[in-house]
Amino acid sequence: MRILIVNPNSTASMTETIRASAQRVVLSQTQILARTVAGSPASIEGHADEARAVPGLLDTIRAAEAEGAQATVIACFDDPGLGAAREVAHGPVLGICQAGVQVATTIAARFSIVTTLPRSVPIIEDLVDGYGAGRQCRRVRSVNLPVLALEENPAEAFARLRSEIRRSAEEDGAEAVLLGCAGMAEMCRALQAETGIPVIDGVTAAVKLAEGMVGGGFATAKGGSYAFPREKAAARLMA
Repeated sequence: MRILIVNPNSTASMTETIRASAQRVVLSQTQILARTVAGSPASIEGHADEARAVPGLLDTIRAAEAEGAQATVIACFDDPGLGAAREVAHGPVLGICQAGVQVATTIAARFSIVTTLPRSVPIIEDLVDGYGAGRQCRRVRSVNLPVLALEENPAEAFARLRSEIRRSAEEDGAEAVLLGCAGMAEMCRALQAETGIPVIDGVTAAVKLAEGMVGGGFATAKGGSYAFPREKAAARLMA
């Protein structure tokens, strides 16, 4: 099977990190198509960045499905353009926040999320509420680092993540911790090993769910909310 992993930001090195993390866990017969959205912001850190990334994201999904992609993973924890992506796609589309939350609520009764910047906290809190896990999610924490700092200063990022994960267990009563950024994917296993706490990477969660959905023959419903967009004539300019 072919699974598209699309990084909505324009940082190609982050796409490679995401691809490598996914490749470690997929079945041998699964082909990963990793794509970067050219022309989008270098990182997604708020609603404006999300909005700027979505048009290219949708174009990338259409092109990948023409290449045979059977499912799509949007590798940004804000799940940008998720509803729109489901409208344009034939196959299932998974956001890494929603997938991570689904895994977290399956393996733990209570969990916390650790993300990058404080401005992302309310965005993620709203997403978690929308996914029906507001009660199980004890807290959304921030390491107060920009997304790109995960690559620029990985040692500092790792130390802050490790500290917040431990605090999640001690102060929040969290039984598992979900990493709130796709750029944290490669640190997941080491963080779990050092803290002794189940740590969930949304990229891994989404890719494995995507494999299961393709294997089960599931596709995006097209009879209502996620129907393909209607074709419209170009608007005429007023004289």
